[in-house]
Amino acid sequence: MTNKPKICVVGGGMITQVQILPSLYHLQRLNIIGDIDICALNAEPLQRLTQDTQLQKAFPGHTFTPHPSFDTPGNHPDMYKQTIASLPKHSIVVVAMPDQLHNEVINVALDHDQHVCSVKPLVLKHAQAKAIEQKAHDKGLVVGVEYHKRFDDRALMARREYRAGRFGEFKIGHAEMNEPYYYRHSNFMNWCTCENSDMFTYVGCHYVDQLHFITGLLPHSVSVYGIKDKYPNGNEGYLWTDARVIWENGACLHVTDVMGYPDQGPGGNFQGIRMYCAGSDKAAMLVHNDQFRGIEYCYLEAGTDPGDTIYSQPSPDYFKYIDLGGNQLTPVGYGYRSIEYIIKQCCRAIEIGPDLAQRQKLLNQLDEEAIMATPKNSAYNELVMEAGRLSITNDGHEAIIDHKTGTVKLK
Repeated sequence: MTNKPKICVVGGGMITQVQILPSLYHLQRLNIIGDIDICALNAEPLQRLTQDTQLQKAFPGHTFTPHPSFDTPGNHPDMYKQTIASLPKHSIVVVAMPDQLHNEVINVALDHDQHVCSVKPLVLKHAQAKAIEQKAHDKGLVVGVEYHKRFDDRALMARREYRAGRFGEFKIGHAEMNEPYYYRHSNFMNWCTCENSDMFTYVGCHYVDQLHFITGLLPHSVSVYGIKDKYPNGNEGYLWTDARVIWENGACLHVTDVMGYPDQGPGGNFQGIRMYCAGSDKAAMLVHNDQFRGIEYCYLEAGTDPGDTIYSQPSPDYFKYIDLGGNQLTPVGYGYRSIEYIIKQCCRAIEIGPDLAQRQKLLNQLDEEAIMATPKNSAYNELVMEAGRLSITNDGHEAIIDHKTGTVKLK
């Protein structure tokens, strides 16, 4: 695999365990990527990854190089910088850190001429997104933002039908993405706190992005009301949020996001979007019940993972393992397809080689197609994040977005 691009994942938490690493292992199995490094603050989460029995069963023989090594004590917040610096140029850095740390990690990667796949949101400031866009373009480096719900077939179908005029114009709608209560006992308690983020920023961005992805509309203003609640360690977070996003055509999307879906609820979370549209003296409707994908299971006993229940409504669409033989498991779902798409676009740029103009031509194509979120075609998301933070820290007052100047202000 030495002739395949090397991967460095920065962050060893939940999303790396359940989506990123299995996706990368599968791409490695397909001989698309080479060796994998994973960096974390300390060795503990890296050890959990190697001990994951599901990963072991799905990908026998696949391993990664941990940074720090398993026998290295203490915290090493800057070790990822050394690891990225040691990579061959035009490797791929996968950013899976808390939201407020994305900007620093992405810039370290770009400064060392590495392509980037980042979990959403890219960054929390519009100016940061624009700076990343410029730096990446100047160097001919791909930066993909992993808004994986774009690769849900439902969203891709809706995008095509809406843009063909079959729904008319979006007028009003509601979206929810509510995460389970047990998340409060995870590393969220250390970073998803009032001073850093909130539930609208963390997961509400999925449906704001999806509405733009489907309709092409840009957000005009945002108001977010947040209710503070305490984590087990005493830290406070905006764990219950209610947002209203007004779009450039005057339409409204109401977004509810909480860290309070019942642990014994049948789904891993609760999510979906409902859009009402109109045109030609008629009304239209688009409904995605994403929390229920038509499957109901009742087991003899609950599983051993957090949130496992006896009665379950599992989703086969985000990320699941299936058995296709060969004494291994195969990942399926839009969680895998999203990682695969971004990594393959990075690989396309790598294959182009030293011709900067040709790599920049590819970047322009990716920006224009807007299937994959890039710093250029999704910077409006950072304005929504800024407006949301301005609103939630000012008791829900409406914040206005100015796309021309890239600024937000209270109404």
